Amino acid sequence: MGVDYYKILQVDKNANDDDLKKAYRKLAMKWHPDKNPNNKKEAEAKFKQISEAYEVLSDGQKRAIYDQYGEEGLKGQMPPPDAGGPGSGGSTFFQTGEGPNVFRTTFNPRNANDIFTEFFGFSSPFSGMSGMGGGTSGGGPMGGGMKGGSRFNSMFGDDIFTSFGDARPMSSGPRKAHPIESPLPCSLEELYKGTTKKMKISREIADASGKTIPVEEILTIDIKPGWKKGTKITFPEKGNEQPGVIPSDLVFIIDEKSHPVFTRDGNDLVVTQKIPLAEALTGYTAHITTLDGRNLTVPINNVIHPSYEEVVPKEGMPIPKEPSRRGNLRIKFNIKFPTRLTPEQKADIKKLLVA
Repeated sequence: MGVDYYKILQVDKNANDDDLKKAYRKLAMKWHPDKNPNNKKEAEAKFKQISEAYEVLSDGQKRAIYDQYGEEGLKGQMPPPDAGGPGSGGSTFFQTGEGPNVFRTTFNPRNANDIFTEFFGFSSPFSGMSGMGGGTSGGGPMGGGMKGGSRFNSMFGDDIFTSFGDARPMSSGPRKAHPIESPLPCSLEELYKGTTKKMKISREIADASGKTIPVEEILTIDIKPGWKKGTKITFPEKGNEQPGVIPSDLVFIIDEKSHPVFTRDGNDLVVTQKIPLAEALTGYTAHITTLDGRNLTVPINNVIHPSYEEVVPKEGMPIPKEPSRRGNLRIKFNIKFPTRLTPEQKADIKKLLVA
């Protein structure tokens, strides 16, 4: 099941929202990196785990997915808990058309400090508190400098919310949700010629009253000839809408499928042909079907050695920024040598090569 979020927050599986908030408040204060300067590396790791656990378990949709499929399902691939409806919270589901009911969750944990700030209303109670009247030396209204967490703790104790009560986040304007990224598999033919893909997404939007309602949309992606693996296509603010949060951007990232004939090397296409030794020495004609269906005939009169490449100019991939230009087609060779020769054949070959 991967990471046990319930164990991290020290709650049972029936924990309600109040239980989760109390657990997060206690553990986040205990393991905040600024409170653990002598053990900062371990504290940072635990602080990140605690924040991720709280983010998942305090969100109904994420928690349902986690309870059914575990951490791997939350961050991997599976049908959503309710395949008839869209996701909620910070996850958006979309279908690529690669197969029936193939949905991907694209949960990416938020920044732990952002969660802390949103929950408590400030980024760290353990750093300098100059805003409360103290500097690094005495004389402030609080009766001295407020440098570091020790003086803060001496005033309010280890759990500052014993003094402040149930604090609520202070608004500092809506934050932008983290981008949701997903691979977009494309064949080499599609990247060679260009194509259009339709992506069906399910998400939630807020109506005038602030209530979220499910909607489905079709996104159109125009794949340009020559695009490479890693190219990103961004649809701004197409994630779920939540109060006080700017929806996340949906980002599709081009992924190149393997091809049975060609491999891509930058803007060049590479093909390897298997030929017998006799043709490597005496001449060979390569017959190649291009990615757009044309038949190329390439006569080669040079002696073909194992590292030889025949370059056919301008028969490679289109160059996106200069559509009229293309890379090259490079033909490599796998030469089949005979497994044995008779003494007479060896003598004849030696005589020919020496001559």
